[in-house]
Amino acid sequence: MLDLARHVSVMDLAEATHRSLDTLLALIREATDAMIVHAPHDPHAHDPYAVAGEEHIGWTLGHLVAHTTATSEEWAAYSSILARGIVYPRQPRLRYETAWRDIDTQAKAIQRLEESRRMRLAYLHTWPERPQLDVLLELSERAQERWGDMNAPAAFLFGLRHEVSHHDQVRDALRQARLAQSPASTGG
Repeated sequence: MLDLARHVSVMDLAEATHRSLDTLLALIREATDAMIVHAPHDPHAHDPYAVAGEEHIGWTLGHLVAHTTATSEEWAAYSSILARGIVYPRQPRLRYETAWRDIDTQAKAIQRLEESRRMRLAYLHTWPERPQLDVLLELSERAQERWGDMNAPAAFLFGLRHEVSHHDQVRDALRQARLAQSPASTGG
């Protein structure tokens, strides 16, 4: 990530944020409220951090919105701290995830995405004119081996990369929800 982030400006990060969120918003705007809460089939579902009994469920569109925005906001927060020259050990985590079951309508999903846009762009506004690019996030040895060094732009990009990696999952959940709502599947 550090190599990728070497030539990335704050403006680049803001533009990438807009692109990712605009993609998600376009998809969510295609969904009805019933589609937002439709539980898709996902044979690869495995979330070891889920509450008991939910480790292998397919994620609804609302769940995907809650998860992707929380992760991007977390890494935007790290980027803000690093850009200001503060060494941070990544513990405790700077993460809050909206309860996914609370995102049960299209309007709530859109509100969460727009709120996340506002928050992430605000984190970029906390960067000084000359960010401290040599300050790295303190990662565990395992995380260090897996992701490498993370400075402010790399941390922000990491959250965005994670979000974009879920775009196809959102598309598939939307496709499955659309099929489930079609007249052929409902007997109409």
